[in-house]
Amino acid sequence: MSISVRDLDPAFKGAGQKAGLEIWRIENFKPVPIPQSSHGKFFNGDSYVILKTTSTKSGALLHDIHYWLGKDTSQDEAGAAAIKTIELDAALGGRAVQYREVQGHETEKFLSYFRPCIIPQEGGAASGFKHVEAEEHKTRLFICRGKHVIPFARSSLSHDDIFILDTESKIFQFNGSKSSIQERAKALEVVQYIKDTYHDGKCDVAAIEDGKLMSDSETGEFWGFFGGFAPLPRKTVSDEDKPADSHPPKLLCVEKGKAEPIETDSLTRELLETDKCYIIDCGLEVFAWMGRNSSLDERKSASGAADELINGTGRPKSYITRVIEGFETLMFKSKFDSWPQTASVAQPEDGRGKVAALLKRQGLDVKGLLKTDPVKEEPQAYIDCTGHLQVWRVNSQEKILLEASDQSKFYSGDCYIFQYSYPGEDKEEHLIGTWIGNNSIEEDRSSALSMASKMVESMKFIPSLARIYEGSEPIQFHSILQSFVVFKGGLSDGYKNHIAEKEITDETYSEESVALFRIQGSGPENMQAIQTEPVASSLNSSYCYILHDGSTVFIWFGSFATPDDQELAERMLDLIKPDSQGKPQKEGAESEKFWELLGGKTEYPSQKIVRDAESDPHLFSCNFSKGDLKVKEIYNFSQDDLMTEDIFIVDIHSEIFVWVGQEVDPKSRLQALTIGEQFLEHDFLLEKVSRVAAIYVVMEGSEPPFFTRFFKWESAKSVMLGNSFQRKLTIVKNGGTPPLDRPKRRASVSYGGRSSSVPEKSQRSRSMSVSPDRVRVRGRSPAFTALAANFENPKDRNLSTPPPMIRKLYPKSMTADTIKLAPKAAAIAQLTSSFEQVPSARDVLIPRSLKVSPDASKSSSDKNEEDDSMSSRIESLTIHEDVKEGETEDVNEGEVEYDEGLPVYPYDSVNTASEDPITDIDVTKREAYLSLEEFKEKFGMAKSEFYKLPKWKQNKLKMAVQLF
Repeated sequence: MSISVRDLDPAFKGAGQKAGLEIWRIENFKPVPIPQSSHGKFFNGDSYVILKTTSTKSGALLHDIHYWLGKDTSQDEAGAAAIKTIELDAALGGRAVQYREVQGHETEKFLSYFRPCIIPQEGGAASGFKHVEAEEHKTRLFICRGKHVIPFARSSLSHDDIFILDTESKIFQFNGSKSSIQERAKALEVVQYIKDTYHDGKCDVAAIEDGKLMSDSETGEFWGFFGGFAPLPRKTVSDEDKPADSHPPKLLCVEKGKAEPIETDSLTRELLETDKCYIIDCGLEVFAWMGRNSSLDERKSASGAADELINGTGRPKSYITRVIEGFETLMFKSKFDSWPQTASVAQPEDGRGKVAALLKRQGLDVKGLLKTDPVKEEPQAYIDCTGHLQVWRVNSQEKILLEASDQSKFYSGDCYIFQYSYPGEDKEEHLIGTWIGNNSIEEDRSSALSMASKMVESMKFIPSLARIYEGSEPIQFHSILQSFVVFKGGLSDGYKNHIAEKEITDETYSEESVALFRIQGSGPENMQAIQTEPVASSLNSSYCYILHDGSTVFIWFGSFATPDDQELAERMLDLIKPDSQGKPQKEGAESEKFWELLGGKTEYPSQKIVRDAESDPHLFSCNFSKGDLKVKEIYNFSQDDLMTEDIFIVDIHSEIFVWVGQEVDPKSRLQALTIGEQFLEHDFLLEKVSRVAAIYVVMEGSEPPFFTRFFKWESAKSVMLGNSFQRKLTIVKNGGTPPLDRPKRRASVSYGGRSSSVPEKSQRSRSMSVSPDRVRVRGRSPAFTALAANFENPKDRNLSTPPPMIRKLYPKSMTADTIKLAPKAAAIAQLTSSFEQVPSARDVLIPRSLKVSPDASKSSSDKNEEDDSMSSRIESLTIHEDVKEGETEDVNEGEVEYDEGLPVYPYDSVNTASEDPITDIDVTKREAYLSLEEFKEKFGMAKSEFYKLPKWKQNKLKMAVQLF
């Protein structure tokens, strides 16, 4: 069904052609455009049509149409709004979802367009009312219920709700004793709106608690507007407050304007005919379904029948949603016992690709035969890749630290734990995750998740936690490892016992056996080699492959592989067979030996393997009780929707993020990963989300950049103290801005490369992937590195030959855990130790300005002088540059001075692991009891220098020496 442009109301012409909000008011039964400056201003006596156009990640435009009915609007105007809504939808192609909005009973989606609220005004246009002009300020009382703000009589205060009293000089928020913290925080957003809109941001704000004594001056002032304090009555539920009772869906077919019930035992999709319209009555919700082949008149009749149904005698208010066949909402589908999954958009036919590949092998021109895929934007990692990585392989209840040369080589039969520390915008960030091989055993999987969770807990939940399955790795994972190899088989004892019990042939990778690897990725910072079955059917014309049998090595180039793909294959050969030169094999011109190793020729695909793509983000609030997860979607979300008492999920289809507020109770905090797994299991958006999609658990105050990118993020808000109500009250009283200034970025040298104090986010955002200024050291084996010095000309060997490596030096006595927790602090603490180049768990950088000679034949005196020089330079770089005047974070002047009047105790008596601890000390400042000499020995600096550091850095240093 479509509508002729000739029949389209002139007010709707050009509507919905770009993202945004468009509003029309019904005047004399015609839609009249409302200027953008008046959006959100509604009058009780009017009816409106609202069009929300959204641009998706793919570039398509989606439309939602609402018609809003004021409580005093006429029946004729309301009918006109309903009809115009159907006409507008038809003009837009008949795909929009249409919502009926009644004043005081609006949907969450509608209210999300007008944050924080709408406050309807008295009056109207065509209904005969006169708009009330804003003259002198009048005292008003509003009640806040969720996102609804309704003018109320002064006698209606209750314990259940939140009320806002707007006076000429002050705004009072009265919090009923039974209201929640989250409700109170949301009401403060309305207070801020009233303050800005009606007081030009210049008035006082007071929060009044239900039951607070009259001795408080602001409480007395509040009750003075009501003639003095009086006990509040128990709330009585009015008809307006009563929601319609939900009941099993009833199906009605609309014919000739009449809705006739259809008797059925089961509500299924097959009952809906494409040339008819139907009503599904669920009590609180009513849906009008319109078949694609139904006429415009039939749709108007169905809309009228739905209105007549909910306006029946004795029926409370209900929501009406109108949907078009093929564009049904998730809520509508959920009312049916069965609803077929929507088929995904078809990829270019595999058969067409096979034919094109075959013809190309025969030397024929295939231009135009294979459809060109649209150019896709390369995904960004949104994480700094110059950090420090450690990887452990899980073996039952233990984890085995991998050497730097092996930490990007995983086995499909094993599970791994990784910890990555990297420089953030204003502090060091941490990511701890698990990688679960497809063929790993359940015991190793459970152990990996348990140990990773305990690592996060031991670091006070500061790190983000990731759960990653083989084949569903996110871009952040690949960007951290940069070069990634997945071998067949496994090394853990549990895996070996499993295949022995099942009498399965062990296919664990061996350099001497026949092995085939598919090479994939987008560049040197993101490349993978995946071992597959060594048979011809494993080949794919869109990829390059490495095939080897002992010393025999082939590199196979698919017909549709790009030059970049070929370069990746050359690079990955240096990891898989670092001392070998591959023999090139072009598709269609392979040697007999090549096919012999694969067991002969056979058919194989040509289309690229399609991975789940990132979709537009959706935000859900979570309620997890007794193992049952319930979620509620938050539309048009912002950072302010993240309440510190709650858990939220950001869903982008290919991965999900579980955000945990600081005020969430410890038990629920530990269940965050389980909540994420249940979310994937339920597939609330019915979009065939993968059960093995990556899950991140993110703690409030430690949000990584790959999470904050979904918001217009203000770091100061995420580090505020108190519950959500206390935080927002502080903001409202400080003029609408967070009281904390965003900390300045410091020059950092912890991870080498360029040191920069530039505060712009762009300095970090993608520098880890494309900046030529950063020294790249990822993904290279020691053998590969050693060869680098012999090839100054890249043409002398594979183009993947890297520059010589620069390693960060740590004292010999430092443990891996010490380096992990505080690489800079541990180095300072042991500056007097002799320096030796020790292979760390990750090849990381030191500043280029620190030049360390690798010559071990120097005399002891020369070496000592060099050590002293290095010590002083490291101390200068790590302390003095980090605490430049004007760039220090969170430093309180009073904290720079330390208490010299405290008794002195030895380190062994005050540290957290002491066997004979001193009990009468302040455990928040154990370091203050050390003597000056022992303090400097442990921290590598004087107390005066230590107390000039930011608080978070002090705690980090204390943690490294067991004083925190």
